Amino acid sequence: MDNQEVKLSVHNLKISFRTDGGKVQAVRNVSFDLHKGETLAIVGESGSGKSVTNRAIMGILAGNAIKEGGEIIYDGQDLMKISEEEFHKIRGDKIAMIFQDPMSSLNPIMRVGKQLTEAMLLKGKLSQRQSRKDFNAALAEINRCMDEARGAAADPAVREENKRKCADFNKFEYKHLELENAYNLAREAVDDALAELDDVIFRISKGAYKGVRGDIFEILRFASRTVNRYVVYRRADELRALIYQIGEAMRIPFSVRMHSLVNKVLRREDKKESVCDYASAGRLLEKVREILAETTAFPMPNFFAMGYYVTFCPDPLPDLPVDELNVFLRRYLDEHYMLDFIALAKEGIRYSYHTSIGRKKAAIAVIDEQLPVLRQENAVRSEVRAAADKIIDSVEKAIDKLEIVKDNLSYTFASTLKAAVALYFDGIVSNQREEIRYAKQKETYDKKLAAGKKLDYEVSEKNLIDLEAAREDIVNVVMRIRGKMQADVTAAEPDFDARTVDMIDFLKAKASGVAYKVTRSMAKLRALKLLKEVGIPEPAKRFKQYPFEFSGGMRQRIVIAIALSANPDVLICDEPTTALDVTIQSQILELINRVKAERQLSVIFITHDLGVVANMADRVAVMYAGKIVEIGTAQDVFYSPAHPYTWALLSSMPDLDTKEKLEAIPGTPPNMIYPPKGDAFAERNKYAMQIDFEMQPPMFRISDTHYAATWLLHPDAPKVDPPKSVTDRIARMKQVRRESNGKQA
Repeated sequence: MDNQEVKLSVHNLKISFRTDGGKVQAVRNVSFDLHKGETLAIVGESGSGKSVTNRAIMGILAGNAIKEGGEIIYDGQDLMKISEEEFHKIRGDKIAMIFQDPMSSLNPIMRVGKQLTEAMLLKGKLSQRQSRKDFNAALAEINRCMDEARGAAADPAVREENKRKCADFNKFEYKHLELENAYNLAREAVDDALAELDDVIFRISKGAYKGVRGDIFEILRFASRTVNRYVVYRRADELRALIYQIGEAMRIPFSVRMHSLVNKVLRREDKKESVCDYASAGRLLEKVREILAETTAFPMPNFFAMGYYVTFCPDPLPDLPVDELNVFLRRYLDEHYMLDFIALAKEGIRYSYHTSIGRKKAAIAVIDEQLPVLRQENAVRSEVRAAADKIIDSVEKAIDKLEIVKDNLSYTFASTLKAAVALYFDGIVSNQREEIRYAKQKETYDKKLAAGKKLDYEVSEKNLIDLEAAREDIVNVVMRIRGKMQADVTAAEPDFDARTVDMIDFLKAKASGVAYKVTRSMAKLRALKLLKEVGIPEPAKRFKQYPFEFSGGMRQRIVIAIALSANPDVLICDEPTTALDVTIQSQILELINRVKAERQLSVIFITHDLGVVANMADRVAVMYAGKIVEIGTAQDVFYSPAHPYTWALLSSMPDLDTKEKLEAIPGTPPNMIYPPKGDAFAERNKYAMQIDFEMQPPMFRISDTHYAATWLLHPDAPKVDPPKSVTDRIARMKQVRRESNGKQA
């Protein structure tokens, strides 16, 4: 998936926890990329560091957590270094999480509808401000690049033309969104009305009038909201008349209402027959259904072009069929504005790209010049800082601000390099203090022993920072950005037409975030739609219920709906199916897969069961004792597993064809207060060699997509085949796959 957009990057993440027994190293140098639209499954037994890794991504670590190092890069920000206020803009809105126990995510004394709409209303306000900021910044940068590309400094007329074009875009963009928003609300009302009409008409035809009157008025409220020039095309007056006639048929005279009220107060049976004309209402509702069903066949107007026409053309909109109107509006927009603006924007985008490439070449030269300073063993702090500042300045100047997909490495480079430099020089001071502390305490300890005292404690070992590794981290940070810029410099020129279209789409999306203000009524409509989307029947009824009125599977669906309410980019699922039976588990997995495909979500799926992710993961990362020990595509991990721990997980996974006894993994995970010197899995690995107990294995490359950290992959290691239970299982899986492909063919 190298050619796909990277949504989230984790580099060398290290997380520990303070405990009474000492410092627990929960996550050790974890690294992975999450691409747009992919599902990455993180698999491992309890305590392997899966949840800690993803809680670090969400910024919800426990109070005793220690962020010892690493980066979590999202949208040009290092999530390890931002404030809680900044995280609040990302958490839920951009990165959402589904927890294992739905009741831990739901307030038991608050109605489900309230919990759904609360998140939308809160995040809506934050998103509006950020969208406005992003829109203004992007349009201002386009304007600046247009000026520089066309020599506006020497020609004020050019500058004024560019400024006017950008100002016009700003103006009509919001008008088009206003029109589109009204249209979308009317279309939603059409769908809501049609969903109720069939049932009500059927009940009237059968004479089942109980509760029908209330349902009819609900339909009339929906139908009233559908009246839009481009939804109910040329039949708005007819629809209004029908709504009035149905209301009259359902009207109850005042005297009858008073008579019913008296009977109710006196607790007497009201024997009076209904005065409502249900038969007439049924016939009229069929006509309403005909009109509303007709609306679904009409194309959507081009509101972008319409926004420009309405804003700048003094003539009224022509009364044309929608498809003819779209042709007319598109032609008007192109002739009067759009083609010129696209051409100017393209010039600016091309200028920004070439300027960035030139500055990247200069930045590479600065890096090569300053690297010897960073590499020297006894470097002076001031010299290293000065070299780092020069590199940072050159990298930041080289950023192409008109690139839609942010260059995360460049945007986070300054904070990352400064942190690495600080860690190294603070480590020098810290190590000196630690040496002094240890020497003093050891001297005191030895004196007491020499005096014949019985001591019930030991001197704490030296807690030293590996200065060589810290200095290497500084170099690695710089070399990583150098490699990225070198790749950009040598790459072929992009398609500037496509870039221009992407930029305009970006501006549209940001304008949409500002224009679409989330009101309570809109939030409710969206919540009902979400409940329906996640498979909850009778959403209007369920909206008013409490979490305890739902089953475990239904509660999990509600949590998924809440997670989706802010339309996030990344969805983290922390064992969401563990507490569910296999049938409901399958439904939830299918739901997550469907929602992911529809919304192009990037999903991180945490589980201890390889079987759960067999059919939904694009890539699988196997974790053990805080480290990723194997990572690859689902096909790599399931059909060509390389790490003994992965073999053990596959051996313990049951299926219908398993005849042999399932193998449990012997022993227990290591105590991470005292992490092992070598491979953490060595004590439980029957294939372990002497080196496994002495040195941690590096990540060996098996293929472009498949890596594993085991000494068995070393060229000098003896040949070891997976256990028979694993090879038999792989053979069965391949056979099932072949049969499935044969049936599909």
